[in-house]
Amino acid sequence: MVTGISTASLFSRFFTEEAAGELSAAGVASAEVFLESYREYNAEFAREVKARAGNMRIHSVHTLTTQFEPQLYSLNVRAQEDSFSLLEGAMTAAEILGAKYYTFHGGARFKKTPMVIDFDRVGAITERIIEVCAAHDVSLAYENVHWGYYNYIGFFKELKKRAPRLKGTLDIKQARQSGIFYGDFIDEMKGSIVTAHISDVDENGKMCLPGRGVTDFNEVFSRLNDAGFNGAVLLEVYPSDFKTLSELYDSYGYITALAEKVFGKAEFSRK
Repeated sequence: MVTGISTASLFSRFFTEEAAGELSAAGVASAEVFLESYREYNAEFAREVKARAGNMRIHSVHTLTTQFEPQLYSLNVRAQEDSFSLLEGAMTAAEILGAKYYTFHGGARFKKTPMVIDFDRVGAITERIIEVCAAHDVSLAYENVHWGYYNYIGFFKELKKRAPRLKGTLDIKQARQSGIFYGDFIDEMKGSIVTAHISDVDENGKMCLPGRGVTDFNEVFSRLNDAGFNGAVLLEVYPSDFKTLSELYDSYGYITALAEKVFGKAEFSRK
């Protein structure tokens, strides 16, 4: 098990390559690289990020909201094929970075009307996505997202029946926004969780850095441990959740110390 920080936590403060350099210089053990634009889905950009990251382990990559992922499931063949071309570029970058997992938002629920998912069709397309990832030695990890396909209990189980190599990413922030207890997502993805995105909220429900709010992370980690989790616990917070970088790194230290107590083998600093 390893702890780390997503470069998404530095969104708008640093460009992706700068964020990787900043986290590496701070001695962060692991990171998720949040690819923020189309120009970042290529080998040349990935090599620059890799150079900036130095010896920091890149656990996973993530792409920005709905730039292309929902269209992978599109009925429009042209839109779908364009999206698969973008996916190929993103996975080329992931391979160069050494990332083993792709944190995936997947399909989006754009309309307020009820959606009935054709799991056979979605499963077949997800298998195709998994094949593209696998060609770059990357595993697909579907994330629970309040505005996405996976915003209720039952989706992951049904999809995994059709795509058995599927992995999972737990996001406790997104669970809160879905109005579902995060433990229910852990139970559903048990044995498949490779990444956990963590954040905190204060007594008024406002997001804040882990350790400054009311979330019981001892319970979060214990539930993950009981589920056989041996992946990466990554701080993924909003830039507005902290003023200084030292606050972010203090939170990272707090989480790592707690993780070491629960898991007994967390990594913190490479220095």
